[in-house]
Amino acid sequence: MSSGSAGASARAAPGQRARTRRRGLARRRRLLAQPHALRPAWLGSRQVVTTVALVAMAALCAVGTAVSPQWVPPVALLVTVLLGVFVLRLAGMAVLSLAVVLALVVLHAGGWLVFVPGQVLFLALALGAGLVFVRGRARLGLQGAASDLMLVDLRDRLTAHGRIPDLPAGWQVDSLVRSAYAEAFSGDFVVASRSRRPDLLEIALVDVSGKGQQAGVRSLLLSGAFGGLLGAMPVEEFLPAANRYLLGQDWSEGFATALHLAVDLGTGDYRVSTAGHPPALHLHAGSGLIEIVDTSGGPALGVVEEPAFGVHHGVLGHGDTLMIYTDGLVEVPGGDVDLGIDRLMGEAERVVATRSGGADALLAGVGAAESDDRALILVRRT
Repeated sequence: MSSGSAGASARAAPGQRARTRRRGLARRRRLLAQPHALRPAWLGSRQVVTTVALVAMAALCAVGTAVSPQWVPPVALLVTVLLGVFVLRLAGMAVLSLAVVLALVVLHAGGWLVFVPGQVLFLALALGAGLVFVRGRARLGLQGAASDLMLVDLRDRLTAHGRIPDLPAGWQVDSLVRSAYAEAFSGDFVVASRSRRPDLLEIALVDVSGKGQQAGVRSLLLSGAFGGLLGAMPVEEFLPAANRYLLGQDWSEGFATALHLAVDLGTGDYRVSTAGHPPALHLHAGSGLIEIVDTSGGPALGVVEEPAFGVHHGVLGHGDTLMIYTDGLVEVPGGDVDLGIDRLMGEAERVVATRSGGADALLAGVGAAESDDRALILVRRT
């Protein structure tokens, strides 16, 4: 191959990769916007068979209660409800609940079952809880037993997007993300890249509005999109592009705070920009002082169309550590965020400055409440 054609191929490769990334993001967006597209095609017919089987099981339980109540008590009907919660979609669960109610009415009318107020209340609560649980899954597009596999896949994808790339000698990154009440999903996520330049590390820490599974689905979509943007454009264009993407989603609860960090791994020069996010903290190894990196003023992503984001430039010297985190680490209901930042700085002096621990030890020392998602990243130059 001639040098001219080789150069043209090299120039075309980035554009081809960008087009491939955009197609992948567009496909992911369509799938998440239409959750039914994630479900296997055979799931609808299988749901009908499963519903009929559980209704038949409820009928057999009712017959057993009428014939031999000492061996088949009325509570056996709740077993079918429990199975329905695990395997049925909302329509099938509604049919099964109606079948259970009809079975109980027939048993009572035939004199085989005498209700007491406590039994009626307990059965009503069980049926209501089952329907509410299945309806909650349906609102997220998660249906029946197959939804568990989707949830596991979502969690694995979020974890994969947050992996820090390999770093050269002299650099360490310690990161963690903890969800509220130890749920499977977190509204906080991390994306990182070294794809634009091998000596440039970019990290974006994002806090999506909301908690739990709903925030987890939004986090998946945004982590995929932001991961595609990160390293594919100049660093100063990342937050504006992320803001435009979030505005285009038209979510009812569609804002997010973010911090974007770009570090030159050769010189230690760094650039931090924020969008409604708590400030980074710079621990200077020489003096032992902790500097609050002031990037205040930028609004959260997805709020205004042409925002101005706060920017700070600095240098990480040998032994220095840069700490970035989400508000769950410093916010206390009814308390002052500044007090939470002061508490984090004090704990960082005890743990990070003395090299006695990393992100896990710092999080444990701060004692942040588990009612909110928490994320913490320590970038250290050794």
